Amino acid sequence: MPFYSIFDPTMIILIPAMIISFWAQTKINSTYNKYNKVRTMNGYTGKEIARMMLDEAGLFDVRIEVINSKLGDHYDPSSKILRLSPEVYSGGSISSTGIAAHEVGHALQHKEKYKPLTIRNSIVPVVNISSSISWVLFFIGLLLGFKGLTMLGIVLFSAVVVFQLITLPVEFDASTRALNILKSRGILYGDETKNAQKVLDAAAMTYVAATLMAVSQLIRLIALSNRDD
Repeated sequence: MPFYSIFDPTMIILIPAMIISFWAQTKINSTYNKYNKVRTMNGYTGKEIARMMLDEAGLFDVRIEVINSKLGDHYDPSSKILRLSPEVYSGGSISSTGIAAHEVGHALQHKEKYKPLTIRNSIVPVVNISSSISWVLFFIGLLLGFKGLTMLGIVLFSAVVVFQLITLPVEFDASTRALNILKSRGILYGDETKNAQKVLDAAAMTYVAATLMAVSQLIRLIALSNRDD
């Protein structure tokens, strides 16, 4: 059966990861929205909490900017800029507190040269190229019967899988750092810390889902390359 047939049985490999990805996205949206409506007792905004945590860590040179993207919050190590979405930047909710602190966690990792983060940052250029051309090379090789080209596509896509696997400890560690600081500094009180953890745990599941999807895609590519025409 040719790989371009109407029904591709290897798509079954992706179904579990697709279900988990859908669940993870639904979970982060619902959890974020729920705790975005719950204000913290101290009333600090995400920007204020981030600035406080950065300054206490001696990261005075890290700037905080607004990025117009919901849940697009991130720390850019190349320019030392912590970018927060409008609701996180200006909000004083459990969600904004947890997310802002999590991004500061990445800044702390960068300062301390946290090994998984260093490795992940170093392979970003390779992964960007690999993710762009791996599928093209794979299917050209499959169409023309060039096994070497097909295998090259698989090897390049493997870099994407490695990137996703390295991302997991980076994200989990950033959340752990964030929650420890929020609790030890008394920024959150009582159940607020537990609720912030729920937000970060939900966000972490999206990375787990992305990793499962990447691994499933790799398995599918291998299955396609080994399938009889």
